[in-house]
Amino acid sequence: MKPFACRIHNLGRVSRRRLLRAGAVSLALPLLEAMLPVGVGAEEKTTKMRPRRLLLIGRVLGNHGDFFFPKDVGLRYTPSRYLKFLEPHRGQFTVFSGLSHLGYPNVHHTECALFTGAAPERIQRLDDIRNTQSLDQLVAARIGSETRIPGLAMGGLHVLPMVYSAKGSPIPLESRPEAVFQRLFVSGNAEEVAREVRRLSEGRSVLDQVRGQLSRLMSTLGPSDRDRIDLMTTSIREAEKDLNQQQVWAFEPKPKVGRKASEFANPGWSSGQKMRYDLAFLAFQTDSTRVAVAIEVPGRAGDAPGSALDHHDASHHGMSAAKIEQLALYEEEQTRNLGQLLDKLAAAGEGGEALLTNTTVLWASNLGNASSHSSTNLPILVAGGGFRHQGHVAFDPKQNRPLSNLYLRVLHQMRIEEASFGSSTGALGEIG
Repeated sequence: MKPFACRIHNLGRVSRRRLLRAGAVSLALPLLEAMLPVGVGAEEKTTKMRPRRLLLIGRVLGNHGDFFFPKDVGLRYTPSRYLKFLEPHRGQFTVFSGLSHLGYPNVHHTECALFTGAAPERIQRLDDIRNTQSLDQLVAARIGSETRIPGLAMGGLHVLPMVYSAKGSPIPLESRPEAVFQRLFVSGNAEEVAREVRRLSEGRSVLDQVRGQLSRLMSTLGPSDRDRIDLMTTSIREAEKDLNQQQVWAFEPKPKVGRKASEFANPGWSSGQKMRYDLAFLAFQTDSTRVAVAIEVPGRAGDAPGSALDHHDASHHGMSAAKIEQLALYEEEQTRNLGQLLDKLAAAGEGGEALLTNTTVLWASNLGNASSHSSTNLPILVAGGGFRHQGHVAFDPKQNRPLSNLYLRVLHQMRIEEASFGSSTGALGEIG
C-alpha cells in the first residue's frame, strides 16, 4: 500500500488583494498559502501568482578562470576551488563559460556596459560613452509600480557607473547600507509623514514649472541642443513618476523586519557586500521591491582574510603564482558571501516555494581576465529564478556567445516578453 499525503487548507480562501484596514491606513498582505488556488490547474495558477524578482551583482575584476570554471560540464561537474563554497546549492545555479559582449575592447571601462549590452561602438572610448538601458532598470520600469520602491541601486563606483536609465544616463548608487535600510524599513511619526507628503507635493509642483519652461525653450534650439533637452525632460518625467509613487506609499506603514539600522552602519569591503545582500533579501522577503542591483568594487590590502596586496594589484598578476594566491583570497570571500545569500534565499519560503525559486540572482563581471583586461569568456553565474539549471554550460572560449542572449532569457523568465535586449541575437535556451 502506497503512503499518501494530504494538504490541509484554511477553511476560507483569502484574496491576494486583501488589505488590512485601520482608519485611513491600509496594509497589503504578503502572499500566503491561504491565497493559493486549489483544484484543477491550481499549480499553474499558483506559479503565475508568485512575484518574480531580480538581483544583479556586478563585480569589476573578474575571476581567475582556473579557480572558477569547472573542467567538465553539466550537473555532475567536479566543483572548482571557488564553486566548493556553493556546493550546497548544486542544481540551483548555472555557471556559464564562453559568454561575453562581442566586440568590446579589453579595457576596465567596459564595466559601464556589463548590464546594458550596448553595441561595441557606443563604449569604445572612455570619453565618448553612449550607453543604453541596463537590465535592472528595464525590469523596474515594467514591474516597479507594484511595490513601494521600483528598484534598489546599491554599491560603489570603480571607473564608470554600471546602472543606466532608458536614455543611457547613469543612475546614482546608494553606497550607505544604513540609508537603504532606513528607506526600506524606518517609518517617521505622523508629523514627519505629513512633512514628507508636503515635500513630495512641492517637488511635483517644481517639476511642472520646469517642464513648462523647457517646452518654451525647445522651440528656440537646434537639433543637438533639443536632444540634450530631451534627455533632461526624460529625467524629469522619471523623477515625476518616482514622486507619484512615493506619494501613493507615503501613508502606508513600512514592514518590520526585526533588524536595526545600526546593523548596517560602517560597512567594510566584505561586510558591505553582506549588508547589501541582506538588504536585497529583506526587501524581496517583504515585497518592498522586486528589483535590486549591488555593484561591488575592489578591496584594499587586508579586506579579504589574509590578504597583503590590494585587490586590483593582485588581479594584475602577470601569472605570478604568489599574486594569484592573493587574488584568490578576495575571490573566495566574494564567492563565500554569495553562498550565504543563496542560503538565506533558499531557506525563506514564499507561497509554498523557496524565495530563491522566485528570485533570479545574476552574478557577473565585465572582465574575464583582469590581468590582461580581457573582456571575453566572462565569469557568469545565474542562480534561482525557476530556471532548469544545468550546472556548467560551456560555449566556445574563442567564439563566445552574446551575453545579452542570457539577459533576454532572464527578461522572459520575468514575464517580460521583449524581442531583444542590448546586442542579443536571440534568447539563450540552455536553461529552459
